[in-house]
Amino acid sequence: MLKKKITDYHFPDDLKDMTDRELELLSYEIRDFLIENVSRTGGHLASNLGVVELTIALHRVFESPRDKIVWDVGHQSYIHKILTGRASEIGRIRCFNGISGFPKRCESEHDCFETGHSSTSISAAAGFAAARDLKGEDHQVVAVIGDGALTGGLAYEGLNNVGDSGRKMIVILNDNQMSISRNTGGIAKHLNKLRTSSTYLDFKKQMKKTLKGIPGVGEGLYSGVEHLRDSIKYAVVQGAVFEEFGFKYLGPVDGHKLSELAETLELAKALPGPVLVHVLTQKGKGYKNAENNPDRFHGIGPFDPTTGIPVSASLDLSFSRVFGNKLVQLASQDSRIVAISAAMVEGTGLEKFRSRYPERLFDVGIAEAHGVTFAAGLAQSGFRPVVAIYSTFLQRAYDQILMDVCLQNLPVVFAVDRAGNVGQDGETHHGIFDLSYLSHMPNLTIFAPRDGQELAEMLEEALSLPGPSAIRYPRGAATNVVIGNSQGRDVEIWAVGTMVSAASKACSLLKERGIDAGLVPIGQVKPLEQKGLLDRIGQVPHIVTLEDNTVIGGFGQMLRSLAAERGGRDVTISTIGWPDKFIEHGSVDELFEKYGLNPEGLAERIQKIIEG
Repeated sequence: MLKKKITDYHFPDDLKDMTDRELELLSYEIRDFLIENVSRTGGHLASNLGVVELTIALHRVFESPRDKIVWDVGHQSYIHKILTGRASEIGRIRCFNGISGFPKRCESEHDCFETGHSSTSISAAAGFAAARDLKGEDHQVVAVIGDGALTGGLAYEGLNNVGDSGRKMIVILNDNQMSISRNTGGIAKHLNKLRTSSTYLDFKKQMKKTLKGIPGVGEGLYSGVEHLRDSIKYAVVQGAVFEEFGFKYLGPVDGHKLSELAETLELAKALPGPVLVHVLTQKGKGYKNAENNPDRFHGIGPFDPTTGIPVSASLDLSFSRVFGNKLVQLASQDSRIVAISAAMVEGTGLEKFRSRYPERLFDVGIAEAHGVTFAAGLAQSGFRPVVAIYSTFLQRAYDQILMDVCLQNLPVVFAVDRAGNVGQDGETHHGIFDLSYLSHMPNLTIFAPRDGQELAEMLEEALSLPGPSAIRYPRGAATNVVIGNSQGRDVEIWAVGTMVSAASKACSLLKERGIDAGLVPIGQVKPLEQKGLLDRIGQVPHIVTLEDNTVIGGFGQMLRSLAAERGGRDVTISTIGWPDKFIEHGSVDELFEKYGLNPEGLAERIQKIIEG
């Protein structure tokens, strides 16, 4: 065992002086340290367990922060944080006022680029490499991208540009055969050929051994037959796609053998031009619970490290589960209903649909834009596609929603999961912009259910509409919400979706302060005219809108605009939602409290509005 605790080392400098055996022992210690801490805080465990040796090798071979390491998505950067001076802070990762679960420039100079969404690393690294060359500098640029991220089109745009430029850059492909769900598609099949081509790998090893064994001329002969080796590789492996992009391909390399990793990375540094290193890893490596259930341990709450069982689990159905169950029921009645996921079958509650109707479930991988236009083609062909994607990731398909679905007025239903504040994943994952980027799209009907019962009803209604629709709902339990007083003499709170619950409690608190507050639940955000809600404007002196969305471009601003068009009645309309900033990480309750969106904060803010 190592003599020091993980927190006692001076990383990454200490890695340079450690022996291979010490590095191997370090990998065990890091895994134990990671499991111990993440079991208390929750977080992305399986993906980080899979890159322990790879991250150690990166920081042993390269000189961060001089050399730039860009992590795709960034959820697998916990080991990177441990090895760059933040080990003592891992115990509060993703916690309110703790370090982020993703690369964050304000935390460390070793975090050169902030990520949270997939397939961006190659393009960002290409920018770093171009800047280096323009400045006449001489450092390495490395992009670490998972095989799941290669289902995203931006990755290929980056590969195409870098390969064409011939610029020196290293792309490390962390191949664990998974994103969150198991990978699908053509690139997954190609990578499988590269992994399993023992014929080529055995041939390469034997040729290297034979040629280099010739005294005096072996090294030269081995280098001289490079073209022949490539030709044989293309013949045996049926085309190495990365070499066609203009990259020198190295691998596959065992991602859990430190000496082999370090040797390969040193070679990648020495080679001119763009290099792709194909590294094979196991998601969840070193922790049996995660190895056996890598999808469940991709992102997990606090758990018992011995059993892997969550410390606490809600007995209520989640919104995702309610959605999935209702969709299965509706699909049993209508064979036109199909479901589309972007590598999030389990996360969006579609497991039961996949089990019941496997031929009607399409997992397009981390390719949201493709998934939306794919749905448009299905809809134009007479099907009723339901596209289930997290709010923050649906942003990546803005143009396709607008041009390919709404412009053609096609009956596609967007199940916008994880809408609003999602808690510990922070800025890149909060779904607080969807009302803003969807509400201005013509032809689109937008729903926001307050609870699971209303979600089921709205899904059924959405599938009956002749045009496109979106249903936004949050992460968490879909507990039924009881609405209190709907009438108020002093103020009405027009609350969108799940904010109805907080608004109802705020009404009770305001009553205790002598303020008669009513509640108007908003389940259909657009169009409002169909529900006759606009006729209520002017019945009370104050209307306060409340939404789990940024106030800029949200429901409140839309209502104010509609009210102004109707002649500007004698009423004050105030908007409450998330401020015009990126919201940090923390628990949902902590963030609601900090920004005055919990019942107590709402009552205080509304009282100040009324009192002027």
